[in-house]
Amino acid sequence: MVKYNAEHLNNVFSVLSDPTRRTIIEQLSKGERSVQELAEPFDMSLPAISKHLKVLENAGLVTHRKEGRFRYYAIEPNSMDEACEWISTLKELWTKFEGMFCCSKQKKQ
Repeated sequence: MVKYNAEHLNNVFSVLSDPTRRTIIEQLSKGERSVQELAEPFDMSLPAISKHLKVLENAGLVTHRKEGRFRYYAIEPNSMDEACEWISTLKELWTKFEGMFCCSKQKKQ
């Protein structure tokens, strides 16, 4: 199995365990957004959204730029590559051993 940066993987999965942050990532997958735009679907204050954005930024998943008084956030390209590769490797193992474990598709039917 390929070596991964365990600290980075743990951080990414920890950050993405929060549903608010996952929703923010989904919004940013459609393009750059201001803090105000990102806050619209949530029933929380702008400072609370800003805290979520800071967590995402500290994990390296998003970046921001400032234009006047406004901050615009975007997904950091390739920030999920290591996590996606790790999941892909595990999926290959699960597929390889499908049928040997109680969670296989065949045993569920």
